[in-house]
Amino acid sequence: MSTLDTSRLERVQEKAAILAEALPYIREFSGSIVVIKYGGHAMEDPALADLFAQDVVLMRLVGMNPVVVHGGGPEITAFMDRLSLPVEFVEGLRVSDEATVEVVKMVLVGKVNKDIVLLINRHGQPAIGLCGDDGLLFRAARQAAPSGQDIGFVGRIERVNVGVIEHIASDYIPVIASIGLGYDGQAYNINADTVAAEVAVALGAAKLILMTDVPGVMDRQQSVISVINRPDAREMLAGGAVSGGMIPKLEACMRALDGVPQAHVIDGRTPHSLLLELFTEGGIGTMVTQ
Repeated sequence: MSTLDTSRLERVQEKAAILAEALPYIREFSGSIVVIKYGGHAMEDPALADLFAQDVVLMRLVGMNPVVVHGGGPEITAFMDRLSLPVEFVEGLRVSDEATVEVVKMVLVGKVNKDIVLLINRHGQPAIGLCGDDGLLFRAARQAAPSGQDIGFVGRIERVNVGVIEHIASDYIPVIASIGLGYDGQAYNINADTVAAEVAVALGAAKLILMTDVPGVMDRQQSVISVINRPDAREMLAGGAVSGGMIPKLEACMRALDGVPQAHVIDGRTPHSLLLELFTEGGIGTMVTQ
């Protein structure tokens, strides 16, 4: 056998080994709901966005039921800059006056949501975009920042209309924008990590996966924490060991554990990060457990 043939055989065998490693995880999660919060660099980079869509379609094809929840922070900020609107964050949450909420809704529902739907459709599985207004999917109420500071029309979810998602998910991949409707008729900007956690709990998902732009939850030495339990995560938050956008992510993971066995924070900048988390023994990022 020539060197070329040997090299080709080794590559094929390597691929076969990867598929064999994935088999028990495919078997374990077949028929299960996996809620994915999609955002960050994986959304901004066209190549990574395309790989994300491929991963979601593959999940569906092997029997999983992926539900995608997305934000769109960088695109919202870029549009606000174009309109000369002030951009301010408090403890990882965007301060949202009426003008900001209008921009958020326009960008998330009118553009980002449809871009994601188009990508998934292109790879062979039909997707449908939703937001909190559709079928009264989310009922929301106003909330302050964790410190108590008023941050405008930022909301928390009080109710998820599970029937809407289940109805769509029977035939399509749901893609959900993080906008909620208040009982007062006001639209609320809701952190996408928070939305994903509430959706995961309401659906009784097998996993919640939060995609971000860092390798995972980091300790004070800036090393990735592979596994962290809920009490330790709560201690990190209370002690100020995490900051900025990681605060709502870790809080979302802890909320998810009220009904979901495992929550994960993974690096969306890694190609095929979803498949690596779901179908390999080591996984990537940080797993948050009870």
